[in-house]
Amino acid sequence: MAIILSMIQDKIILETKTDFSYSQYRELVKQMVDSNSTTGSEKTEALINFTMLNDRRMNRWDKTIKIPKDISSRVASFKGNITWLVITESWCGDAAHVVPIINRIAELNENIDLKLILRDENNEIMNQFLTNGARAIPKLIMIDNDSQAVINTYGPRPSVLTQMVKEYKDMYGLLTPEFKEDLQIWYNRDKGQTIINDLLSLLGV
Repeated sequence: MAIILSMIQDKIILETKTDFSYSQYRELVKQMVDSNSTTGSEKTEALINFTMLNDRRMNRWDKTIKIPKDISSRVASFKGNITWLVITESWCGDAAHVVPIINRIAELNENIDLKLILRDENNEIMNQFLTNGARAIPKLIMIDNDSQAVINTYGPRPSVLTQMVKEYKDMYGLLTPEFKEDLQIWYNRDKGQTIINDLLSLLGV
């Protein structure tokens, strides 16, 4: 099913090639692992290995995400009618941590329709939502279902990590493998709480 996006400023109409529910996306990732492959236009050994690792990460998040009752109530109180369109790929390390939590929050309110699309199959959409000129993912696009207007975006990283990455790049120019390992440690220690709080702010609840 195609999704039509009407951009707030330039009113460009965009259409996805294929979109997935979260369960369909998880099944796709498992199929990639079983076939020793990866989503995306590049099929390198490194990206295939990242897909295998990310499948395990998402399995762990799906089993361990804890949403406190007060937060569940706040999400349930949201009265809008929206789609969360998430741009992702199976090899993306940040997506493996962020997307399962986006899904868990979306499950708490039937007024939030979560759909996922693959970046490399939807260049026209991705290019409208660059981060500092980069095709960074995951990227959540929040769409009002009544007006079809894009009302907000989120990603590719939770707010705390966004600041950490900015400061590191300002100091060293690029992200080292050691720093990327530190990012993974941060995700595990934070247990998704920063992402949850960011999403609450996105919903305004």
